[in-house]
Amino acid sequence: MTLFKKLDPRQATAIAFVAGWMFLPVANYDIFLLRNTKTAAICLSVLASTYLFDKERLSKFHFNAADIPIFLWCTAPFFSSMANGDGPYDGLSQAMYQTVRWGIPYCIGRIYFNNVDSINMLALTIFIGTVVYIPFCWYELIMSPQLHRLTYGFHQSDFLQTLRDGGGFRPMVYMDHGLMTAMWMVLGALLGTWLFFCGILPKQIRQIPSKYLLILLIFTTIMLRSVAAISWFLIGLLVLYISNKTKTAFLLIILMLVPYLYIITRSTGYWDGKNLSDAVSGNYSANRSQSLQFRFDNETILIEKARQGSFFGWGGYGRSRVYDETGKDISITDGLWIITYGTNGIFGLIVMVNAIQWPLIFFFLRIKPELWKTKTWGISAVIAVFLGIFMVDNLLNAMINPVYMLCSGSLIGMLLDPSKKVSVDKEGDRLPPEKERNLTKSGTRFIPSPNMNPSRFIG
Repeated sequence: MTLFKKLDPRQATAIAFVAGWMFLPVANYDIFLLRNTKTAAICLSVLASTYLFDKERLSKFHFNAADIPIFLWCTAPFFSSMANGDGPYDGLSQAMYQTVRWGIPYCIGRIYFNNVDSINMLALTIFIGTVVYIPFCWYELIMSPQLHRLTYGFHQSDFLQTLRDGGGFRPMVYMDHGLMTAMWMVLGALLGTWLFFCGILPKQIRQIPSKYLLILLIFTTIMLRSVAAISWFLIGLLVLYISNKTKTAFLLIILMLVPYLYIITRSTGYWDGKNLSDAVSGNYSANRSQSLQFRFDNETILIEKARQGSFFGWGGYGRSRVYDETGKDISITDGLWIITYGTNGIFGLIVMVNAIQWPLIFFFLRIKPELWKTKTWGISAVIAVFLGIFMVDNLLNAMINPVYMLCSGSLIGMLLDPSKKVSVDKEGDRLPPEKERNLTKSGTRFIPSPNMNPSRFIG
């Protein structure tokens, strides 16, 4: 609330989400119908501050058909609870938890970051936030992941998972896991790089040349020693650059199809993953190969258990997990997709994938690749591609970050409000009407909106 008293509400919201996620403790407490995670602390405090200091903006939110995927995903746990006889109280509790974790940041993004000025401000806040994380990452690279313990008195995750092959550590800083921290840094590096290419990145941030900050951020991201994260960064840049240069979105289509292909082939048993783990073993690391195959093996038994459940899954209380004859839990759940398949069934799995991918699909249908490097649509393009990457990453991990859903809602807000859109050429000028009609799909009409002055937000 202090931020809302002193800053513009949009800027206060962006800082609250970014700084809160980077520095609040990883802790869980069940209070009434809510699980008091730091996601709940951030989302509910921002929502309360908006109600107290910017109530008019809340009244401007109007439900749209484009919001149906996230609505279905937020309510999926309710149907799972009812289908398994847990009752409406349990269903309501689970649905509220899901809404806090996914729905509230999405809605806040819809109302606060739905035009060129605000989405650029959000992108710059994320970029600056990841730059601020650089010294913390380097501390843990050298001294080992201890900051969360030193600050809050406990490790947020198994310390053994931070150890890397050949020595060294993978920093966690104040996030749940080193993989989550690496993905966070990838988002900042991807945004910063594309901002630089689009000419949106300010030349200086606090009197420091931005290009040097960007180079340091990319170098730090590489040094986090997450092969997946580095791969996502390179893939994201390739999708953005090649799509814009070739004026075709075939790479984006491939990115969107990967989750469906993986889920179908794994859930039907058509593919067991053995050839991939063998390739990793032969070309990269035997330890990483074993880790990957361990995930596949656990997925296999969890898939079999999920098939035995209803259309709405097994619900909560560990019913979707696998136990031996003594009642010991012998399953490990890593990927968000298999967790969802077990607890919320086929229904939950379908709506989860669509909730994450729908902004990306909507963007693909509305905005052609020729516009992805413009000052109007450059940031939206990065967000769309990153959401595709986030969904693919959720096949093997479950690193949920409310800032990603804030970006998701922001992208939908941009696409839904034609009064705040403008088609521009590479220099930021308005295109001729006939060319504008050709570049924008479905005959959608856009009218101008002023570009942001970054100096307003970076001081």
